[in-house]
Amino acid sequence: MTGPKNQHVPVMLPEVLEALAPRDGANYVDGTFGGGGYASAILEAADCRVLGIDRDPAAIARGQALVERFGGRLTLVQGEFSRMDEYIQGTDAKGMDGVVLDLGVSSFQFDQPARGFSFREDGPLDMRMSLSGESAADFVNTTDERTLSLTISRYGEEKNARRIARAIIAARPITGTAQLAAIVSQAQGPAALRFAIHPATRTFQALRIHVNDELGELERGLDAALNILNPQGRLVVVSFHSLEDRIVKRFLAERSTTAPRASRHAPVDASARAPVFQLLTRRTPSAQELSDNPRARSAKLRAGIKLAA
Repeated sequence: MTGPKNQHVPVMLPEVLEALAPRDGANYVDGTFGGGGYASAILEAADCRVLGIDRDPAAIARGQALVERFGGRLTLVQGEFSRMDEYIQGTDAKGMDGVVLDLGVSSFQFDQPARGFSFREDGPLDMRMSLSGESAADFVNTTDERTLSLTISRYGEEKNARRIARAIIAARPITGTAQLAAIVSQAQGPAALRFAIHPATRTFQALRIHVNDELGELERGLDAALNILNPQGRLVVVSFHSLEDRIVKRFLAERSTTAPRASRHAPVDASARAPVFQLLTRRTPSAQELSDNPRARSAKLRAGIKLAA
């Protein structure tokens, strides 16, 4: 979801439009509205309608200008994209012809120190996309060492999670992003100087994923998208780290024309073997985009077309 600072250019926009293939008269869901980059491009590409969803109230407020610009073809809803099947009940559409998800934190969120997603500038340790519920500060200051360690290890894929968790517990209370980044960096030790990324990057990722239940939201959102897509409807997902990408890859592969079939000798229900998606080619950012926008370096696009069956 992130783009160059202060430009908020959506990642892999040409590739997303190619995979989504907007057409006149169709209905689409942009489940991660953010700065409205995908929604605007879809509406400009075809005489269609878009339901934009974002759990960040600031994103919905910014998007009102686009609602006016597109003369009623854009509808915005504040909430989780995992509830898209509920939200379309408020529209005239019986089903959707495409769903696009651009996962992770948006540029607007990342570039505002007050949101607490980044350690580039000091800010409150918040990280809540919805601005409600448990914050990252609440979690690190109240959870036990084992839970904190498991969270950092699982969601950050951080090999030094136990050492980092122990250092965080010892330094509590922690209220700011710079304070936490310094604690994690010190816990990493001298080896941190050789890291290709900032030594606190994985810990911040883990806390953000936990606070926003991002992986659970993704799993529920993929199921919701499958439920609302019309036959020949397209699901397009851009992910930014391996945990997200594995979930998307598995979801599509298990329901695709390329999924492994059960043994012909096994007594299984024929309907369970029926493919649901035709997979489209996985894409990564172009060399030009990587040059223009280093934040796109880890992006992966996966997509599928829902079959009539």
